[in-house]
Amino acid sequence: MISISHLSKTYHNPDGSTLQVLRDVNCEINKGEVISIIGPSGTGKSTLLRAMNLLDPPTGGSILFDGEDILAKDYPVHKLRQKMGMVFQNFNLFEHMTVLENVMYAPCKILKMSLEEAREEALSLLRKVGLADRGDDYPSNLSGGQKQRVAIARCLAMKPQVILFDEPTSALDPTMVGEVLSVIRQLAAEGMTMLIVTHLMKFARDVSTRIFYMQDGIIYEDGTPEQVFEKPRRSATKAFVQRIRKQVFEIDNSEFDFRGMESTIRAFCIKYNIADRCDRAIEITDLMQEVVMSKYMPYTLRITHSELSGESAVDFMVEGLENSPMKDPAVDSAFLKKLKALSSDIVEEPTTRGFRIKIIL
Repeated sequence: MISISHLSKTYHNPDGSTLQVLRDVNCEINKGEVISIIGPSGTGKSTLLRAMNLLDPPTGGSILFDGEDILAKDYPVHKLRQKMGMVFQNFNLFEHMTVLENVMYAPCKILKMSLEEAREEALSLLRKVGLADRGDDYPSNLSGGQKQRVAIARCLAMKPQVILFDEPTSALDPTMVGEVLSVIRQLAAEGMTMLIVTHLMKFARDVSTRIFYMQDGIIYEDGTPEQVFEKPRRSATKAFVQRIRKQVFEIDNSEFDFRGMESTIRAFCIKYNIADRCDRAIEITDLMQEVVMSKYMPYTLRITHSELSGESAVDFMVEGLENSPMKDPAVDSAFLKKLKALSSDIVEEPTTRGFRIKIIL
């Protein structure tokens, strides 16, 4: 349905500087797909949707929609807007119109529907989103979740082939998120083609047929929800989807500030609500440094915590090493017994850079 090739978007600032938000976006979007677009802030997710809908025209590349080049100078933008609807973060309803009038407006104005036909269709769509009894209300009398459902009904009134959702729940109170997501789930079940920029990982995993992970202005990883969330190909994707928080220390000599490191580890554990694991983490780092790692400086020590899985770990990485430091003769049974008592598992693994010991708390 949609083919995007080498899409780019560069902003030119008044001071003469430039900001490239989209660098080289390439993808194919098929009819009936539900694609969630995830990634850190500032990586071009919303810009990609706005570029697709020509609200923020790209500066390079091509977009083919049903075989037509929508970036061609003579392409009628109003035709694109009919086929590709968009739902924004902040609803953008007409405050001086009733809910029913908001949904009827575009079909009457653009599709030239009769008032009677547009009214009948609008009432049907309001029933679909659970707001059939609010047609005579003004947007100011609605909750955020209700306003967003009206915005979805208004978008559907144009009978689009594709709907773009730009973080549709980010402006909502947490108690109202579910009512909007249930409508999107219903549309997905009906086969509507959708691209959804979202920060809700569980929703993205549940509703999508594909996931785009965006970083640095490109689609960094593209796959099924199972592949992206369970077996991501790239470490940056893994860190994002598992929400891995980390604190890194580069320990290069025996004069390293170990007291300062201990304070930083305590602050990390408090920040990410794992204070109950703090003493074990510190005891493990002290024990490993004293018995094993002092012979392998410089090395990298990390404490990590995955908000998705709940797993916390301390790992020790030595570059250029082929075998585990745990094979050192100083590592006796008493040491191993104590280390195992402090941890739930110990993973020893070679990496492309060297060798890592990961001790799971």
